[in-house]
Amino acid sequence: MREYRTWEEILMERFTSDWEEAIGYLDVALEEYQEDGDTPFFLLGLQNVIEARGGVSEVAKKIGIAPQCLSDMLSSEKAPRLDTLNTILQALGCRLSIQPLKDADSSADMDYSVTPRESTDPRPEATTGSSNLH
Repeated sequence: MREYRTWEEILMERFTSDWEEAIGYLDVALEEYQEDGDTPFFLLGLQNVIEARGGVSEVAKKIGIAPQCLSDMLSSEKAPRLDTLNTILQALGCRLSIQPLKDADSSADMDYSVTPRESTDPRPEATTGSSNLH
């Protein structure tokens, strides 16, 4: 009888054996987040890559936080702070980068205003049209 594997098992196998594929997967998750602001989708992508790179406990140890804190951040509805995301990506052997949009002319007409967050956090939040950037 044939043994079936879950999608997560297949992803872990592929990401463990092909780091470039894992980076490409995470890049797509980030692009999707930038297009539609779907934070949970991005965090799920990040969590899948973290699992392939040793798991939450291993990555949490590398960045010096409790595994439960990292797990809570990955299951949150809120995007992580930029410095936190940068630290996690560095522990994974990645970094954020800035690239021009494919259609840079269309972005010239967008409204890039800064609006206050709904929370009590005093830091401003940049917005473009109707989508939020974090």
